[in-house]
Amino acid sequence: LPVRKKPRTSYSAEQLEQLEKMFQEDHYPDNERRREIAAMVGVTPQRILVWFQNRRAKWRKLQKSSIKGNRKYPASSA
Repeated sequence: LPVRKKPRTSYSAEQLEQLEKMFQEDHYPDNERRREIAAMVGVTPQRILVWFQNRRAKWRKLQKSSIKGNRKYPASSA
């Protein structure tokens, strides 16, 4: 039997704002903290886990691109 994927979760602007705020505080919330966040945001802890995984991937990608950008145009040292 094929494995059914869960439908994509749509987050409201308010939910995303809360999640981003939590991400700024801690990139790796533990199980208990994910449950608290899930209760505040109104989704399951599993959805919170996946959101944080995806957000960390986005954060790492942004970090890499900013480092590459700095190498392209190194600061001139006089």
